Amino acid sequence: MSDAQAPVKRRASVNKNSKEGDERHEVIYRSISDAIVEQRLKPGARLREDALSEVFGISRTGIRKILQRLALEQLVTLTPRRGASVTRPTADEAKDVFDARQLIECGLMPDVARHMSDKEAAELREMARQERQALRSGQQSVAIRLSADFHVRLAQLSSNATLAEFVERLCSRSSLILAVYGHRGHLGCESHDHDDLIGHLESGNGERAKAFMSRHLKAIEASLSMVEEQESAPDLQQIFGG
Repeated sequence: MSDAQAPVKRRASVNKNSKEGDERHEVIYRSISDAIVEQRLKPGARLREDALSEVFGISRTGIRKILQRLALEQLVTLTPRRGASVTRPTADEAKDVFDARQLIECGLMPDVARHMSDKEAAELREMARQERQALRSGQQSVAIRLSADFHVRLAQLSSNATLAEFVERLCSRSSLILAVYGHRGHLGCESHDHDDLIGHLESGNGERAKAFMSRHLKAIEASLSMVEEQESAPDLQQIFGG
């Protein structure tokens, strides 16, 4: 091997390791995010860097970066000297989140209607079916996540990537709000709401879909019962060690 080839191979190895590290961090980020949304990690629960580092087998520096990313999405709160904890949304924050969803998601419906195809409508109906099935099976946290996935997919169909990304963050926060303040066995809307919405979009009636989405979001917000719960200490090995 020539001297010129050696640095090239080293760079390729470094790039490969960096990519694998990024993918590993993404998997861990998703694991923690899902655990928060699905309420396996309760609001107010402390997220100790050393414990997470041991559970996931990465450095505390890597865990710290993941927690900072979750903090930017307001799923985690970082407090000096206390560290990280799962965000406990307040009534005012819940109102702000649903106000933002009203402005953005409702506004996207005419664009979604214009881009809706039979294939995409079938995809959305399958997502709605899975959500209903999870709710009927008593899997509340899974149903909440599936409902959020449905709304995110709708936003993506608008072809506005920037707003779709913002909707994804709002839906993550909404999922946490629903998990904390929602009613067991109910998501704050009728089980057929998402199917009805798809019907309006399929017919190309963006304005009707916009009005329906507004009522849908208002119904979810109105169903919330803002009662605080006590903090809990999570067993991180049990949650992530399986």
